[in-house]
Amino acid sequence: MTARSDLDDLGAEEALALVNQGNSGRTQGAGPIQGSAAPAGDGVYDVEADQPRPAGTGDDRAPAPAAAAERHRATPWPQARAIAERAARQVSRTASAPTSVPLDAALGLVLAAPLAALTDLPSFDTSAMDGWAVAGPGPWDVREAGVLAGHAQPEPLTDGEAVRIATGARIPHDTTAVLRSEHGRTDDKGRLHATRELSHGQDIRPRGQECRTGDQLLPTGTFVTPAVLGLAAAAGYDTLAAIPRPRAEVLVLGDELLTEGLPHDGLIRDALGPMLPPWLRSLGADVIAVHRLGDDAEALHRALRDSPAEIVVTTGGTAAGPVDHVHPTLRRLGAELLVSGVQVRPGHPMLLARLKENQHLVGLPGNPLAAVSGLLTLAEPLLRTLAGRAAPEPYTLPLKDEVHGHPHDTRLVPVVLRGDRAVPLHYNGPAMLRGIAAAEALAVVPPGGARAGQELELLDLPWSAATEAGVCFT
Repeated sequence: MTARSDLDDLGAEEALALVNQGNSGRTQGAGPIQGSAAPAGDGVYDVEADQPRPAGTGDDRAPAPAAAAERHRATPWPQARAIAERAARQVSRTASAPTSVPLDAALGLVLAAPLAALTDLPSFDTSAMDGWAVAGPGPWDVREAGVLAGHAQPEPLTDGEAVRIATGARIPHDTTAVLRSEHGRTDDKGRLHATRELSHGQDIRPRGQECRTGDQLLPTGTFVTPAVLGLAAAAGYDTLAAIPRPRAEVLVLGDELLTEGLPHDGLIRDALGPMLPPWLRSLGADVIAVHRLGDDAEALHRALRDSPAEIVVTTGGTAAGPVDHVHPTLRRLGAELLVSGVQVRPGHPMLLARLKENQHLVGLPGNPLAAVSGLLTLAEPLLRTLAGRAAPEPYTLPLKDEVHGHPHDTRLVPVVLRGDRAVPLHYNGPAMLRGIAAAEALAVVPPGGARAGQELELLDLPWSAATEAGVCFT
């Protein structure tokens, strides 16, 4: 990605700010842009408005007091994620007490107790292949009746005797080995001969080969995948002790939102209502309801007061505009504000509040990509911890192209992974979803930006493995 195309995707106000910053004397390719102070070019960056201010008097060269105060109050991005995780750890244990869950409902949960084998696996000596069970050295006389899986213990074999056997069938006593079908032949007298050398115990799965009764198969905290369900069933389980999913409720705010059809008359389609529930489920939540409240302060107050969910997620209304009702409603409810603004772009007006002892609110900005930023900054560590999931191992990759940064804040940029490089995507403005729809991860860009080849932390998206390799908006 060239520096020019990156500016094109930022939006006019951020692009202008970055051009002004570039005019302050940064050398192309010399490293991250330094932005700890306002740029000394033709204009300065207004942190409060997230846009450049025209040059004027010497006073214009420093951030306005209100802007500086806002930046000071906002929480640094890594600290905001740590606060969300810590808030979840302080939730009463009774709120997430382990529960017994049928196997068909346990996918995606986390084990609340070790998975110990309830039986030997296999529980009896079995054939690993279709073929013949044989006793002693060959050739062998073959019994007429074969041995099938699911049948009772067959009659023992005597030396020089063989019997047809199916994969998974019980091995007759005194069997020496299983001769695979493709490794044996019968002569004109019906006697069986091996066509290659046969070793003692070959293709027999002895009882307890995989585990013995009581062996710990998986520890507490294991994420339940389809393979875990299969292992649990094989080991004798009908239910699993698991940590229940935290319940989440989504409140979509804004009178300007349409639920169907094309935008018209100043109205726009709601992108967050369809996007947030599946995203929250992928983060470990059980989404119990989605309510569209418009810009109604009383409706928001009632919804927050009466919500039965552990996590309430709101969209929009987190700033200080005439219809931004989230902050006033939280004050009215006596909520504890844990995070009020984060030093991250997009999404800096996001917030986290404790409504009750075991209930939290994540306030997302209304712009779609800004809302995604809020999900991964605040909702992900909160839900992951409540659901008992382990934190993902952090990892880094070098950037393929330079990425401009915000002068003061962390920036989250959609990327795709190509070989050992992260490729930044276009269409990454706060209101855009085209980039994130093709992305496999978000790159964590430090204040000032990052040069091509620089190692950056990546945040994987839950469905990144399913992203088609051919889709790349660069």
